[in-house]
Amino acid sequence: MRALTPSGRSLAWAVPVMAEAVALGRSIALAWAIGPDELGRAMMLALTIRLVEMTSDMGIERLIVQAPDGNSARLQSELHAVAVLRGVICAVILLALAPVLAAVFADGPNAVSYAALAVIPLFRGFGHLDYRRVERQFRYIKMSVVEGGATIAMAASVIPAIGVFPDHRAMAIVLAAHAVTHTVLSHAVADRRYAVKLSNATLRRSWTFGAPLVMNAGLLFLTFYADRFIVAQVYGWASLALYGVALQLALLPAQIVGRAAASLVLPELRVALASHKIAHVWSRCLNVHLVLAGIMVAGFTTLAPTVIAVVYGAAFKTDFALVAALAFAAGFRI
Repeated sequence: MRALTPSGRSLAWAVPVMAEAVALGRSIALAWAIGPDELGRAMMLALTIRLVEMTSDMGIERLIVQAPDGNSARLQSELHAVAVLRGVICAVILLALAPVLAAVFADGPNAVSYAALAVIPLFRGFGHLDYRRVERQFRYIKMSVVEGGATIAMAASVIPAIGVFPDHRAMAIVLAAHAVTHTVLSHAVADRRYAVKLSNATLRRSWTFGAPLVMNAGLLFLTFYADRFIVAQVYGWASLALYGVALQLALLPAQIVGRAAASLVLPELRVALASHKIAHVWSRCLNVHLVLAGIMVAGFTTLAPTVIAVVYGAAFKTDFALVAALAFAAGFRI
């Protein structure tokens, strides 16, 4: 087994930290530039794309890392086909949902704004999986270039997007910039030539592997995201912005831990399973996550109310009960 170097472990943590920091900066910039009401509408656009992506994620990026034949060019090309098919289906779903969402939230984003989101999964579907395949050898430089570069592009697009659309529509531009850059960079760093080969067997295999993930994603969405639809409908856009800001901060550590674990833990579990050491590795991972969760709950409950009011402005003042509830929810997620 190839040892995981300190630099590799640092990259696996640094990239998700940077991604979540930029997402946080994006919401701060939008909050100051467009105000609570428009930020709430922008969050609805981000929430919509999140819903479609989560409930269609069959984990092909995890499959190529974990599968015994994940290094084969044949499987990679067949997984590319699965990704393209997923992207097209998601784009069609978003186009179909656009008028429905516009009608349900009458004073929110219009149908065109929702429909514009379709370009995001469409572009992502044509991404190259080579940067994920090399994680089998605990190599993370390509991942850092793709994920980090897309994050930088997203950050760079915020101010121009606000200049073009000084309202919630800026969010669609920012998210599209991230998706396009992610796909372009995935091809730029690839060692293998991009190939797409449709295989019924791999479609079935992807579904068998991914169906539990899709079900889990649906439950996670209901647990951590669906409540924002209710907040928007019942309490209005400004309340959604306040709730969304607090929830984003609470879930930020969980997002970082989850993304780092996907890069660090999955290859290690694959090797441990083959060498019959899975119990030892799993126990160690669980203990680390428990410690991280405890630190997160204590730190967020103590600091969040003051930090949110200072960073986002007086309009985003939160109370202790909301902060404590979100802290424990995020701790359980970790």
